[in-house]
Amino acid sequence: MPEIVLKDLVKDFGNDCKAADGLSLTVHGGEYLCILGPTGAGKTTCLRMICGLTRPDSGSITFDGKNVLGVPISERQATMLSQVYSLFPSKTVYENVMFAPQIKEWPEESSKQLVKSMISMVHMESKVQSYPHELSGGQQQRTALARALASDSEILLLDEPLRALDARLRLELRKELKSMTKEMELTCIHVTHDQDEALEMADRIAIIRKGRIIQVGTPIEVFQNPSTPFIANFVGRSNIFEGKVEASFEDHSEIRLNNNSIVKARKTDIAIGTDVVIAIKIGSTQIEHIHEPTEEDPVPVMPEGFFSGVIDRILYEGATITIEVNVEGTGIVSTKLPNRRYDDYASGDKVMISWPPAMVSVFNIPKCGLEEELRLD
Repeated sequence: MPEIVLKDLVKDFGNDCKAADGLSLTVHGGEYLCILGPTGAGKTTCLRMICGLTRPDSGSITFDGKNVLGVPISERQATMLSQVYSLFPSKTVYENVMFAPQIKEWPEESSKQLVKSMISMVHMESKVQSYPHELSGGQQQRTALARALASDSEILLLDEPLRALDARLRLELRKELKSMTKEMELTCIHVTHDQDEALEMADRIAIIRKGRIIQVGTPIEVFQNPSTPFIANFVGRSNIFEGKVEASFEDHSEIRLNNNSIVKARKTDIAIGTDVVIAIKIGSTQIEHIHEPTEEDPVPVMPEGFFSGVIDRILYEGATITIEVNVEGTGIVSTKLPNRRYDDYASGDKVMISWPPAMVSVFNIPKCGLEEELRLD
C-alpha cells in the first residue's frame, strides 16, 4: 500500500491552460482519497501524471519515498481507469477482465476466481460473453472497472468511474467499490465532480481548483469547516453574504450585513470593522411561519440574526425540498428540509429563516472579489 506524495507539480499545456500550478498532495498508503473539483480544475491531469501518461514540467512524484518520474508506466504498479474505457473490441467481457491475469501468467484457477469476483461486483454476470459493441455505455464502464480491479496493481486511479451508470447502480457501486479496494489493500485516488459521491466514499477529500489543491480533510471537515467561500458553496450549497465584523465574543461573532441587519456567526479572529464574507449551508438553516398577531396568538419573539421574507418557490428534490425565500434588501435565501415538510409551506407564505451561529463560516473578502471566487470555471 504505497504512500503517494506529489510536490509542486506544474503542467502547462499553453494557451493559458495550466492544469497543474504548484500542485502538492500526500495520499496515505491504503487510503481512499477523492479529488473533488469543477470541470477543468486539473483532476484528470493529476491522475495522468501519477500513472506516467503525462510528464509534469516540474515538481516531483514519489511512491513510498522513491521518485517515479523516470519509471516506465508498466513498472509503476498503478492502474488508471480513464473516461475512455479502451476495451479490446475483439474480446468478450470475460476476456477483457481476464487480460491482466493472463499476461502476468497467474495460476489459472485463482485467475478465474478473481475475474468471476470482479465481474460479479460490477453486476455483469449476464454479459460475460458479450463484446464491447454489444454493451451500453454504463456496461462498458463497469467492464473497464472490473478489468482495472483485476490488474493486481497497488495503486488504483479512477477518473469519474461511476459517471455513466444509472442512479441506483451508482449508489450500490459506491459502497462495493470502496469495500473492494480496502479488502484488496489498494491505495485509491478517485476523481469526481460529484460532491455526494466524494462525501460518501472518501476517507479524505482533496479539493482542487485551477491546478492547485486548496483544502484536504475528512468529509466532515471539508463540509463543516471549509477554508474558502468557494469550498463553502461547492461542497454543499451555501447562502453567501457580505458584511463587516461588528463584534466578537468568546462563543460567537456578530456580522453587520450590507443590508444593515446584524447576524450571528462563529467566533472569528478577524478584526472588528473588517469586510468579510459569511457562508451558511442551506441544510443548516431553520424556517418557520410568521403569523399575523392576534390577542390569543401574539407574534413570537424573533431571535437576533434572522431574515424574514416571502417564499418565492419550493423545489422538490426527492428526499429533500429546497425553499427559496425572497428577503427584501438581500435577495434569495435558501433552506433545505426533509420532503415530508413539502405540504407545510407554499409560495407567498411569510416566513422567518434563522440558524445556529456555530454553523456560519466567516472569511476575509477574497482578493479576487467574491463573484470571481465563486465561479465554477
